[in-house]
Amino acid sequence: MTASLASASAQAPSRTVAGAHARRTPLAIRRTVATLGGMVAVAGIEHGVGEMLQGSVAPAGIAILSWPDSNAFRLLGGEPAMTIVPNLFITGVLAIVASVVFFGWATLFIHRRHGGLVLIALSGVLLLVGGGFAPPFIGLVLGLAATRIGASVRWWGTPPAGRLAQALSKAWPWVLALDVASLVALFPGIVVVAGALGSRAVPEAVAYVLMLAAFVFLPLSLVAALAADARTGA
Repeated sequence: MTASLASASAQAPSRTVAGAHARRTPLAIRRTVATLGGMVAVAGIEHGVGEMLQGSVAPAGIAILSWPDSNAFRLLGGEPAMTIVPNLFITGVLAIVASVVFFGWATLFIHRRHGGLVLIALSGVLLLVGGGFAPPFIGLVLGLAATRIGASVRWWGTPPAGRLAQALSKAWPWVLALDVASLVALFPGIVVVAGALGSRAVPEAVAYVLMLAAFVFLPLSLVAALAADARTGA
């Protein structure tokens, strides 16, 4: 009887610690990386499809266009990319594979040790196999932010940084939503509109504003996510 009570007492603290650890999981930054990682994967797949449709031909050089003859992609410059593979069809296949692997890592394994560094490496692969320029850049930023998962950010607890962190943490879901909305408006948004109504139906200024918004909200959403996790003690 005494042994049973002692065993139960010994197990109680471990359960308490485990529960506290579960509550302190940095969910905000993980959800942000997973969400934006999905956007990177979709964009990378889009590049890959465009390259595959060009057929099994050799590119003119390292620099390529994923959609060179598409009016729908005119506002996006035909989707510039680069490849070290001397075949556009294979480049497209590799871009799609790299995008799927990127998405899988960003959603399932980003919290693991060196998870951020692996995501940075996958962004490099995506760059070299026709995944465009913007998607790998976003992937690089996500990977850098992911290296801070679980890291202590004590200075956010001191004024005035503490007040800024509190405001950012409350704004995190909205900032992330604005970044996703900007990216979706770029693709498939203006591409669908341009494809249906013609490229002149969308002013170039709209594309530039959306690009600016997407890249402004990107770091803000990540900083806000880190602030939200710091506020909850994650």
